[in-house]
Amino acid sequence: MGDPLDALTIIFTEFYYWVTVVFMFLIHVGFCMYEVGASRRKNMMHTLMKNTMVIPLVTVSFFYFGWWIYFGWTNGPFITGGVNEAAWATPWSELMGAHMGGKPHQEGLTADDTMGWARINGVFWAAFLLFSWTAASIVSGAVIERIRSGAFWVLAVLIGSFTWIIDAAWGWSPDGWMVQLLGYHDAYASGVIHAIAGGFALGVLIVLGPRIGKFRADGTARNIVPHNPWLVTIGLFLIYTGFWGFYVACNIPIFDVGSAAGMEGSFFTTTNIYLAPTSTSAITLNFLMSLSGGLMMGYVVSKGDAFWTYSSGLAGVIGASAGNDLYHPIQAMIIAAVVVVIIYKMHHWVERTFKVDDAVGAVAVHGYAGFLGVVIAGFVLWGYPASMNADYAHINPMGQFLGAIIMFFVLGFVPGWLGAFVLNKMGVLRIPEHIELAGLDLAEYHDRYLDEADVYESELSEARSRGLID
Repeated sequence: MGDPLDALTIIFTEFYYWVTVVFMFLIHVGFCMYEVGASRRKNMMHTLMKNTMVIPLVTVSFFYFGWWIYFGWTNGPFITGGVNEAAWATPWSELMGAHMGGKPHQEGLTADDTMGWARINGVFWAAFLLFSWTAASIVSGAVIERIRSGAFWVLAVLIGSFTWIIDAAWGWSPDGWMVQLLGYHDAYASGVIHAIAGGFALGVLIVLGPRIGKFRADGTARNIVPHNPWLVTIGLFLIYTGFWGFYVACNIPIFDVGSAAGMEGSFFTTTNIYLAPTSTSAITLNFLMSLSGGLMMGYVVSKGDAFWTYSSGLAGVIGASAGNDLYHPIQAMIIAAVVVVIIYKMHHWVERTFKVDDAVGAVAVHGYAGFLGVVIAGFVLWGYPASMNADYAHINPMGQFLGAIIMFFVLGFVPGWLGAFVLNKMGVLRIPEHIELAGLDLAEYHDRYLDEADVYESELSEARSRGLID
């Protein structure tokens, strides 16, 4: 990096993504706290460890093949072209390790690759990896208290390192085929992460079935209340915080839009994931206004129910996220409020009609809100450029609707249902009924519970021998 301006740009970008990854880690901390608080005491440790092990499993699998898919499959492949070369994203690449730039030794790399990717590859990879964890964690909350850990981890790798990164390649890349042909625009991942994860969770839940005792004999649903509402509250606030970091990570902090667009002279700005100009000021306003619109409407529609009020704040942001790089803040607030009303009603209708037991409302908060957010953006932003390339389709209602179908159903629901169906046929999806009744913690941590009882008896015996108690 001989040129000072190039060096400053690259090093600032490297630091920028490193910081956003740290903030986004709070999403996973929040999900762990939220899901543990939402589970019953007899399932706390199982819920915690099920979600914790997403971190190493998805990280390793995403390193080996997920990162390459994002760059390699933007054409489908075989929709607008074949498989792309992405030498910097293969697990054996010299740029996937410590590298200071200079002449490349690996075939397929250029000096420009080593100058840029040598600095940002790892932190950019980590930002997408955190999105992968999020996709898996959304599914995790929906299926608590009845799924086997091993089955969930298989499903987590399936969505976290395969299906979601396919939809990112298709609709969250400047050259993705959905952007080119459909005019698909989803700046902060209403569809790309949330709709796919919600659809995936719905597919799994249909096969998995409800928890014992969830539905009465007449078919009406019982509330299985969180054992610790404080953990749920703190967890959701941490998710809000991490989600804000996620918004920041969905931008390139400093990019010469003028040169990229073939303009005379340079125009440096923040861009969205499609390399189109935006600003951190705009997305800050829209994030907070959509959060506020969701919280207020959630409070109203749920009649002050704390669980749904907090969850609706998240749903509001998700509902506005597809267009929050371009919306006016008042539009973001109104869209968030409208989405919350619809997803709240849909959750209870689906639960009542189809006996779907979504333990934390993840399908509604993420899936339905994400689907609606993508569709609404098609109408509100109709005619706007979807990306910086003038030859690509512009944002339009039909392209956004088809994109929402692809995200929720094609890459979400269908793989989730198929994965769960296969695991169920193998007899490894759901825990046995007697274990569900006793609690997964007692079944999986039996020795620990026995030790606890032994320690208690030992304390009593020693206290009696010392005359401290009768």
